[in-house]
Amino acid sequence: MAALALLAQRGDGLLLIPHHRHGADLQPLRRGREVSLEVKTTDRYGRSVAEVISDTNINLMLVEDGQAFAYRQYLGGCNAKEYLDAEHRASRRRYGVWQVPGGITRPWDFRRSRRSAAIPDGTTPGGRRYRCNEIGSYARAQELLRQGHTYLDSNSDGEACESLR
Repeated sequence: MAALALLAQRGDGLLLIPHHRHGADLQPLRRGREVSLEVKTTDRYGRSVAEVISDTNINLMLVEDGQAFAYRQYLGGCNAKEYLDAEHRASRRRYGVWQVPGGITRPWDFRRSRRSAAIPDGTTPGGRRYRCNEIGSYARAQELLRQGHTYLDSNSDGEACESLR
């Protein structure tokens, strides 16, 4: 449902190569259209965060058409109100991602929920850490492993507490 595009580097600039888009005028996304990037910042992985500009602001157009979300973390270098208003209009009109019954999870919320579900230090949300000798059964150890207690699989072979077999 999201618009997919490739930015191809050429010696004299960038080309936007659209994959799919429906709804609004396709001219700004026409195959082979030259675009420029207005770099706003760099993300934590060192990637450029930029607005893609042709005759129009492509980023804003995608948000307006419901093909992209306004990523609040990176709106500081942009006209934030313009992006948030465009997203609000798209949601009211039920364009693009906003047509999904019950809505969809925004990518940053999805990633945050996966991080909070992970148990990096081997504890449950309540703070419980298990030891193989107190679990009682091999089946229970496998259940705990599936719940995220990866520390129970000391040799990383996909089986927890093999001593309980």
